[in-house]
Formats: sequence, C-alpha cells, structure tokens
Amino acid sequence: MSTPLYQLKAEFFKTLGHPARIRVLELLSEREHAVAEMLPEVGIEPAHLSQQLAVLRRANLVVTRKEGSAVYYSLTSPHLAELLRVARTILSGVLAGQAELLADLRAAQGEAKPRS
Repeated sequence: MSTPLYQLKAEFFKTLGHPARIRVLELLSEREHAVAEMLPEVGIEPAHLSQQLAVLRRANLVVTRKEGSAVYYSLTSPHLAELLRVARTILSGVLAGQAELLADLRAAQGEAKPRS
C-alpha cells in the first residue's frame, strides 16, 4: 500500500522544520553556494551545518558538485525557492494581522484606563 500524500507532505514539512535548513534553502534560492560560504550566513558550527546539509540531501532537496576540495550545493528544484517566497508572503500577512490586533488591544487599554 502506498503512503498517503498528506503523510508525505507532513514528512516534507518536517524536513523543512529547522531554522538552519530554512536559511540554507534561502541562500541556495539565490545561487549555488560552497559550504564555506554558507557557514557565516547560517551561523552554526561546521559539523552542525554538515548534518543539516545531509538531511536536505537525503530528502533530495539539494544536490552537490565538487570542484577541487570545495563542495557546492544547489537546489534540486526552483519550486523550493517559490515555496519559501510564498511562506514569506503568508507570514507577512499573519504578522500584519497580529500588529493590527496588538494596536487594537493597546487602543482598548488606553480607553479602559481610569482617568484622574
């Protein structure tokens, strides 16, 4: 019996569920990067970056190519970059809604304060 699509989607989103992996994918959305280039941008120890890159490789979200001693990573699909852009748009909308709610709450608190 095949795995239901919703379960495969859940596994896919679990793979994306780490800030370092998201940052790596954001960087690779711009262009391919060598591991050494990503280290300062991702801000984690080299061993941890290697672990996160391995997770992305196993999920077939990134591919590698070797040039001399440097290993370069790139996305397997431009749809990953599109997914990150869509996520940014969704989060922008959510945060804008929360900012409006916060402003409304603060305004309501200002009205409810007793006057002296």
